Amino acid sequence: MTKRRVKPEHERREEIVNAAFEVIYEVGLSQTTIAQIAKKAQVSTGIVSHYFGDKQGLINNCMREMLKRLHLISLQYKAATIDSQPENQIKAIIDSNFDISQVNKIAMRVWLDFWSASMHIPELARLQRINDRRLYSNLKHQFLQLMSEDRANIAASGLAALIDGLWLRGGLIEDDGFDRQAARSIAYDYLDTQLELAKPKLQERQNE
Repeated sequence: MTKRRVKPEHERREEIVNAAFEVIYEVGLSQTTIAQIAKKAQVSTGIVSHYFGDKQGLINNCMREMLKRLHLISLQYKAATIDSQPENQIKAIIDSNFDISQVNKIAMRVWLDFWSASMHIPELARLQRINDRRLYSNLKHQFLQLMSEDRANIAASGLAALIDGLWLRGGLIEDDGFDRQAARSIAYDYLDTQLELAKPKLQERQNE
């Protein structure tokens, strides 16, 4: 008789989180239940509760997982650039936010539901603030190498808002109409404009 393999905790937790993403996509966050997630993951509700506590504990964990995946994909894009020039690092940040892992149907529905819920759930709001600050901070760090601090603040805030806006518009499209390439091009154009505006100041700094 073949023994049934007992899955390690990290593997079981990942399966439950992925099942939660699928259920949220199918019925929405507010209608999602522990029972539905357990059924999707093919485990008992007791197992889900053992790992995550209640529904909110699981949802908090799901959002942390989404943030982790976005952070890791951003690191991969930045590491894959041909050099460490700030302009290319900024493009890598743009690319990571429009990577297929962030703009597929399930990911976009989950992000949208989390954004909406963060208006009422303090822990989700805290995690969203972390995500916002991380994007702004990473962009500003690169822009500071290309322009004055005042301009870097404006450029980083503007590009972060543009990325979020493009993503949000794409997320509200019902029929797989999100054009990743168009979104990237718009963000690239904004970057080019900011670099052009900063050129005189940058040249002044280099001549000092």
